[in-house]
Amino acid sequence: LLDETRPDLVHVHTPIASFMTRLAVHRMRPEIRPAVAYTAHGFHFHAAGNPILNRSFETAERVAGRWTDRLVVINDEDEAAAVRLRIVPRRRLVRMPGVGIDSSLYSRAAVTAEEIDYVRDIVGISAEVPLFTTIAELHPNKCHQRTIEALSLMVDRGAHLAIAGEGPILGALQSVARSMGVGSRVHFLGFVDDVRPLLGSSSALLSSSKREGLARAIMESLSMEVPVIASDARGNAELVGSDAGFIVADADPAGLARAMDRLIAEPGLGSTMGRAGRSRMADQYSQDSVIAMHEAMYSTMLQERAEASATLEYA
Repeated sequence: LLDETRPDLVHVHTPIASFMTRLAVHRMRPEIRPAVAYTAHGFHFHAAGNPILNRSFETAERVAGRWTDRLVVINDEDEAAAVRLRIVPRRRLVRMPGVGIDSSLYSRAAVTAEEIDYVRDIVGISAEVPLFTTIAELHPNKCHQRTIEALSLMVDRGAHLAIAGEGPILGALQSVARSMGVGSRVHFLGFVDDVRPLLGSSSALLSSSKREGLARAIMESLSMEVPVIASDARGNAELVGSDAGFIVADADPAGLARAMDRLIAEPGLGSTMGRAGRSRMADQYSQDSVIAMHEAMYSTMLQERAEASATLEYA
C-alpha cells in the first residue's frame, strides 16, 4: 500500500499494527518516505500489567520510537512514561485530550423524553427506579463482574444495571449475575447504536476496566451530565476529577456499591457532578480543539518532510 499510494503522511494507532507500519516506512527510500505520527491510545505496558509483557511492549515502543516523527499521548501516565523511557525526543512528543467529544451531540438537550422512556421500557423499569449503566465490550479487561458484584452489595435492593456491549464472555457474565442473585436486575443490551438515550436515563456510568487510555464512554457520559463511578485505570481520574463522580481503587466492588448507594441517597449530588463533568468536557476535551491540534501537527510534519526532501536533493 505504501508503494502504491506514496502517502506524504501516515498516522497509525494500535500498537502492533503501528510497529509493523513504522518498520515498513523506515525501510522505504528516504526520498519517498512519508512522515509518521503514532497515537498511543494507552500504552500496552502499564502499572497493572504483567512484568514480562510490560518489558516486551516497552522495548517495542522504544525501538519504533526511532521511526516516529510525532508520538501522540492522551493521558498523564503515558506522557510520563514516554519521557521516562525516552521513546521519542521531547520535541516529537505531543499531548492531546484523546479523540475529543462533540458536546453539542452528546447533550441532554439532544435526547428526548420519549427516547429515555423507550430505554426504560426495554429494561422494564419505571422512571423512579435507579439505573446504572456500563458501556464496554464484553471482555475480561473490562471487569464487568465487578460491577455486577457491586450491584449485589448495594444497600438499595431495587437498583438495576444495564450493560451495553457485545463479546465472548456474555454467557459467563449472565451466570455470574444469576449466582449473585441479581439476574433479574442485570440487563444485557448487546450492541447499542446510540448510547445517548441510555446515558440520559442513567443515574451514573460504571467503568471497572483494568486498562484504559482515555475512556470514550466516560467522556460521553460526562458530556451528557451523567456522573461516573470508575476504577483508577489510566486516564479515568483525569476525566472524572474530584467533582464529576467517584474513582474507586481497583474497582473494588464494595467501593463501587458505596458510591452507587450515595448517589441514590443524595439525588442532588449526581446533578451537581454531572454539570461539573459537562463543563470539563466542553472546556478541555472539545472535538473541534482536537481536530485543530491534529491539523497543526500535520502541517508541521509536512513542512519538516519538505525541508528534509530539499536537503536530500541538495546533497
